[in-house]
Amino acid sequence: MRKIIVTILIFFSLFVRAQNEQLAQNYFDRGEFEKALVSYEDLLKSQPGNMIYFQKTIDCYQQLQQFDKAEKGIQERLDKFKQANLLVELGYNYQLQKNTEKAKKYYDQAIDRIKKNVNEVYGIAYTFERKALTDYALLAYQTAATIDSKLNFNFQIAVLYGQKGEIELMLETFLNESYQNPQNLPIIQNQLNRFMTEDTNENFNDLLKKALLTRAQKTQDLFWNDFLSWYFIQLKEYGKAFIQQKAIYKRSPDSFANIVNLGQMAMDDKDIEAAKEILTFVLENTNNLELLIEANSYLLEMRIENATEKDYPQITSDLERLIKEFGISPYTIPLLKLDAEFSAFHLKNVEKAKTILKNALEMDLDKNQNAEIKMELADILLFEEKFNQALIYYSQVGEDMSGSVIGQEASLKTAKTSYYKTDFEWASHQLKILKTASTQLIANDALDLFLLISDNTVEDSTQVALKKFARADFLLFQNKKQEALSAFQNILKEHKGEEIEPITLLRIGKIYEKLGDFTNALENYSAIINNHKECIYIDEAYFFSAEIYNEKLKDFEKAKPLYESIIMNHEDSIYYVEARKKYRQLRGDTNL
Repeated sequence: MRKIIVTILIFFSLFVRAQNEQLAQNYFDRGEFEKALVSYEDLLKSQPGNMIYFQKTIDCYQQLQQFDKAEKGIQERLDKFKQANLLVELGYNYQLQKNTEKAKKYYDQAIDRIKKNVNEVYGIAYTFERKALTDYALLAYQTAATIDSKLNFNFQIAVLYGQKGEIELMLETFLNESYQNPQNLPIIQNQLNRFMTEDTNENFNDLLKKALLTRAQKTQDLFWNDFLSWYFIQLKEYGKAFIQQKAIYKRSPDSFANIVNLGQMAMDDKDIEAAKEILTFVLENTNNLELLIEANSYLLEMRIENATEKDYPQITSDLERLIKEFGISPYTIPLLKLDAEFSAFHLKNVEKAKTILKNALEMDLDKNQNAEIKMELADILLFEEKFNQALIYYSQVGEDMSGSVIGQEASLKTAKTSYYKTDFEWASHQLKILKTASTQLIANDALDLFLLISDNTVEDSTQVALKKFARADFLLFQNKKQEALSAFQNILKEHKGEEIEPITLLRIGKIYEKLGDFTNALENYSAIINNHKECIYIDEAYFFSAEIYNEKLKDFEKAKPLYESIIMNHEDSIYYVEARKKYRQLRGDTNL
């Protein structure tokens, strides 16, 4: 009983402290520094060693311009704990009072402490960085690296150069570090990618490209070819990335899988020309059974995506030929899946599709292959409107592959199935979870569908229009484009002026695009641009219109202002980066 009481008291004490900390932070965030100070002083009394409470107390003193109290508190802590980073705090307290001479005195003392004990660098440099004292933070890292050559602060130094706007020094340091310590390459590329996509200096990409090309030419090291390939992939220039991968392949033939992956990326980003070139190269240069099957599958997938009914007999023949050539085995799962999907969604031969997949499940498959086949089978059951049976398979994959991309994809399809059934409440419940999925594409899709349901429930609690829309979306899933088009057009007539109108116009535009009717596609996108400027689909209407003018009609003068509208007015759009790139190309910029 005594143990239970003690446990309850400890738990209650922790709960109260957490509540007080939250209250103090709220005061601080709202700029109510006097109230925040009272709370943080109380918290610091209860935990004198807590650095967070101490720092917040000092911050409050400084915000209230009580610099003497701040100095006293810092000095007392310095005398007690001897922490060198507190010298930076003392200096910063004087800097806030515009006493630069005394501030410099303490900053220099902090640097001297690193010279006496190099391990002090971590706390000192971090404190300099937190105070935005970039030059001193750089000096701290450089001092430590000079004293002990085993210490490596290249990453931190490069980041600081970037903060100072010294881009060339940043690039040189990052690239040297990536070559010397390849294990750090992913985090370095993440940093560079941030500059490539967010930096307002249009010269950055050009500087990076030149730096990489110079190193590739001087050293002839394949490391730089691979880095260049990564660079071009970030810009979605898959043809140029392929040139680098070919150079790597000539000297390192075991790198062929990278070329296949590049072909898939080009496919996913609809760069059909580059994808065909890459995958054809694969077919011409390998005898690896798995790679041959994969490349053939991707090429056929692209043909099916853009096929009309007159192409179906030849595609059917080619599928049969390839399956006969490579046989039926776990290796040919990509071809078998494609055959099943083509049979169901294009030839409407559902029984053949199900037989292919059920036979595949009898083979000795690994966990991923088993999940892929079940997902395809669930798609076909959904195509047949056997919603409950489809849900069983989607749920199995979601549970078996929990946490993986295919597991999250299965969960998204479970939510979409509920949506198609017009069970919007359950779909929304599932989509709320998926909005934070680790895969950005899945998270975006989940958010889009969640917003569609919620936005069209607020205005119409009976969800009449939304139910019709879900049915039309299901017709699209079934690849019944004309029936879907009619259904969406009826929604426009029957629910004109309602919340559902802009997304309906968007769907109709995309169907016309797939049918090759660009005039009608543009007409529907224009209706969004002209009549629904405040809707969440406006950036898509601008981007899809620009793409039609740019890629399909080659009317670059009409494309340019549409891309520019996204750049100027929709910086949060997922199409922002691509729109900016296309706009610069049309404008004739050389630094791309």
